[in-house]
Parts: sequence; structure tokens; C-alpha cells
Amino acid sequence: MLRTLAVENYRSLRRLIVPLDRLNVITGANGTGKSSLYRSLRLLAEAARGGAVAALAREGGLPSVLWAGPEKTSRAMREGRHPVQGTVRSGPVSLQLGFSGDEFGYAMDFGYPVPAGPPSMFDVDPEIKRECIWSGPVLRPAAVLSDRAGAAVKVRGAGGGWSRVHGTLRPYDSMLGEMADPQHAPDVLAVRELIRSWRFYDHVRTDAHAPARAAVIGTRTPVLSGDGSDLAAALQTIREVGHREALDEAIDAAFPGSRVEVMNHGGRFELALRQHGLLRPLTAAELSDGTLRYLLWAAALLTPRPPSLLVLNEPETSLHPDLIPPLADLILTATKDIQIIVVTHARPLADALAKGAIRHRLDVNSIELIKEFGQTEVAGREGPLDEPLWYWPKR
Repeated sequence: MLRTLAVENYRSLRRLIVPLDRLNVITGANGTGKSSLYRSLRLLAEAARGGAVAALAREGGLPSVLWAGPEKTSRAMREGRHPVQGTVRSGPVSLQLGFSGDEFGYAMDFGYPVPAGPPSMFDVDPEIKRECIWSGPVLRPAAVLSDRAGAAVKVRGAGGGWSRVHGTLRPYDSMLGEMADPQHAPDVLAVRELIRSWRFYDHVRTDAHAPARAAVIGTRTPVLSGDGSDLAAALQTIREVGHREALDEAIDAAFPGSRVEVMNHGGRFELALRQHGLLRPLTAAELSDGTLRYLLWAAALLTPRPPSLLVLNEPETSLHPDLIPPLADLILTATKDIQIIVVTHARPLADALAKGAIRHRLDVNSIELIKEFGQTEVAGREGPLDEPLWYWPKR
């Protein structure tokens, strides 16, 4: 299980280190950095698939995602008695992302290339300057297992000695994608597979032309796709090999007297919801946005193949207030098998999770984000002593 998430110089996350537990609820007003925290997790996930640099490019490149404030602030600046200064950076550009858990920790550091040779149109492409994998929750020299500095990678052997990996890494490739050798770098492989098991759901479409409303060829689907196109197959898979009772209870809690049906038209699966009092079931094309979204969350959370981490971004979108408590119960039920992060601006969902956790005998790690002088902070935190212990690998 992940214990700490750390981000530095990413958008409004000048320096944010947050503790993680089994169930984590990230709240805060609009513009406080919730989406930035969610995106930073996705960037980490892209690193394990070799696409972190491309993901940064989709966000406008390194200049667009870097912390836009001054390197240092004074009390006079914060109180408005002195203009904000320091737009020219005195140190090297650095965007850092990392996490630590019960078994492993991982951190990566992005920066600009050092000019060498003839000018290139790619001189502002981000490079991976440093990567580090260590055992346990805190980076210590004795705990480091794999270390990448520039193009060179070294790994610690079974006897404790270091060996250099043959070959060099290109500056835009992560060692997670290039050096995951089960024989010579088993820790790199383990961390890569851990991150690749993370699952994200963010504003799945429920409009009239949403993929989840269409009938599609059905195959066994233990994991709901990101666009929800295989919703019918995912729900049928749960009914046949997963938590069938939990699914039925979740549907009945949200829509009393109703049940999900999956109609098979020559191999094409179509979702339907049979409701009390109606002569025929309603197909996915007839369901309201909120009803369809709730069914999507049911399929995602009751997956027969639980991920190590599931991240939901604003799952309350388009849901009627009456569906918030059943959604909270769904999340709490899934927490028994999955570590979950819920990013939400809906106080009713956060309150429902806190209330339901008592009934489920679970703890909720509530993190409220606020913004101070353009920088995202954790509400109620007095200073560094209130945050988890964290060290970044040095360049």
C-alpha cells in the first residue's frame, strides 16, 4: 500500500507531501490544486509505460506545468508590502514526482537539457535527470536499490554491491520501461508492475452518444475500460465471477426494487435496468446521465480484478444527491480489496464517506487542500514537522 505521495514544482504544487491510507479523500475549493494532484499521479503512471515526457507535452510542455511563482517568498511579499520578484530562476529547473509504500519508494526528477552541440528544436524537451528506487517508506542511502543519474543506471546486487547496467538510457526514457529485467533489476520490474496496476477514472462520458450507451460485442471484462464502452460486459462479468451480491445490493440501494440486466443480441451485449412498475427494462440509451454514471462506478469499484490503487476524479459529477450515500457505500465496500483515492469538491460525498466509514469500521484519510499565495497547501498543517518524512534524491 502507498504511504506517501510527494510532488514538487508541478503547477500550484510547489512542495506537497501528503500521507496516504487505505481510503483517501482529497477535498478543497475550486482552484486549490485537486486536479493538479490527480494529474501528478497520472504522470507517475505514465512513467511506468514510457510516456511521461509525452504526457507532459500534452499539458503544454515543461514550461506550462512548472510552478509559476517565485523560488522564495518573504513575509512582505505574502502581506502585499513588497512586489513579487524572482521570476528568473537561480537554480536548475526541476519537476519532481514520487511515492513510497510498504515495500518500495520511487522518485523521478525532470529538467531541461544541457545545451551541447548544434542548436536543436528539441532544446526545451524535458529530460529525466534522476530516478531512484528504494526499499521501505523513506529514502536512505542504504535502502537504495536502483539509481539512475543522467544516462547511467546502477543496481544493487543480492550481496549488497553495486553493478552498472550495460548501455545508456536516452534522456526521455524512464528506467521503469527500459531496465525492468527480472534477473538483473527485479526491483525495477516490481515497481513498474506496481504502477502499471494503478487504475484511473476521470469524467467518464454519459452524454447521449457515450460509448457506455451502445451495444457492443461482449467478452469477459474484469476491468472496466476508461471510456466505459464495455460497461455491459463488465457488469455481466461481475455477476458471473465477481461480487454478484454486492452488485445487487448497490443497485437496490440506489434504485430500490431495480436490477441490472444484460441482453445478448447475437454476441452484442446491451445494458438494461429493470425497475419496479415498468413493463419492460430501460436500455442504456434511455437511462439518465446520473443513473448511467452510477452503474459505471459500480462496475469500476466491484471489479473482479482489484488494482493496487484506484483513483476516482470527481465521481459525484451529474449524480442526484440521493445517489451520494449509495456511492459512498460502494467506495467503502471496494476499500476492503483496493486502496482508493477519491478527489472531490462535493462536501456531501466526503461527509457520507466519513459517516459510512464508522459503520464499515474503516478510517478515512481526509486531506483538504487550500491555496496560500498561489501555492497548494494542506489545511491545518503548521509546518514541515506535520508532514510525512520525505527526501528527494539529489542530482
